[in-house]
Amino acid sequence: MPGLYVHFPFCASKCVYCDFYARVRKDWKPYVEALVQEIRERAAELNVPPTTLYFGGGTPSLLPPALLTRVADACRATFGVQAFEEFTVEVNPDDVTPSLAAALQEMGVSRVSMGVQSFDDDQLRWMRRRHTAAQAEAACATLRRAGCDNLSLDLIFGFEGLGDVDWLASVDRGLALQPEHISCYQMMGRWADGDEERCRRQYTLLQERLAAAGFVQYEISNYARPGRESRHNSAYWSREPYLGFGAGAHSFDGNRQRRWNTPDIDAYVASRPFGTETLSDQEVYEEKLMLGLRTVKGLSRASLTPWEQTLLAQKEPVLEQLSKTGKLVVEGCFLRIPAAELYVSDSIIRELFPD
Repeated sequence: MPGLYVHFPFCASKCVYCDFYARVRKDWKPYVEALVQEIRERAAELNVPPTTLYFGGGTPSLLPPALLTRVADACRATFGVQAFEEFTVEVNPDDVTPSLAAALQEMGVSRVSMGVQSFDDDQLRWMRRRHTAAQAEAACATLRRAGCDNLSLDLIFGFEGLGDVDWLASVDRGLALQPEHISCYQMMGRWADGDEERCRRQYTLLQERLAAAGFVQYEISNYARPGRESRHNSAYWSREPYLGFGAGAHSFDGNRQRRWNTPDIDAYVASRPFGTETLSDQEVYEEKLMLGLRTVKGLSRASLTPWEQTLLAQKEPVLEQLSKTGKLVVEGCFLRIPAAELYVSDSIIRELFPD
């Protein structure tokens, strides 16, 4: 199930927590023309039609709908796809107007991912977000009126000064909007809450609240109503091939070849330089562990090569100990980390890496 990712590295302002490549600029047209050219030049890199399209950033909703439509049309025409099975566009609440919402529907967008981050205005100002909680709620209503029936909300926890009560208040205001999907991320870097126990508690509170509301957790940070999981992002975790277009975008051939475009708008527009990496056998194996075990379903031994299964077999004493302590569940050919331990999944997974 290959997918296409298009990066729009433009923002009206920078948020305190963001580490994605983006710049506060408005020279969108030359960038879009470079995007269209890259899309056309790389058509031969997929031998089957892509099924998903994802516009991320940055802030795709900052651009005029006509430019977004030009890129979407180039993707369809180049890869011979009339309609993608899932077409996601990231939006900021303050960009959502009736005309933008209508334009997204007209260009074939089937899923909207909105970066709300918090429903507390003081927290939003601290994050340097440009919207208020009321604007986020109004944006959801605008998208619904335009026909959006697959809405995802992003929230952030684990930052300085966030108490449990305030965190659950944001979660509840998000749930009141009845989204189909919620993604929640722990803040990292200088603004992260150094109290790991409090962060873990907020993660557990989130899991409990969303489960009670009918959401199913399917990955460390992602929850959906049944059948509304992100198909595009799920392909990343199962190591499906994808092409990434734009400054700073990454691509993967589904095996061991990775590619990244220069994270520089001017260089990208001028000549689109890129780098590549070929993963070693051990890197492929470790990546399979890391990606597979971050999902609730877990990792199937059947997805491993005979050599990889031998490496895992060498960790049987570790597997037994992790199973005894409740950090890992072994069910038939599947290994999975139980929901209660997903918060510390990285440390569990590293125990399974080759010595």
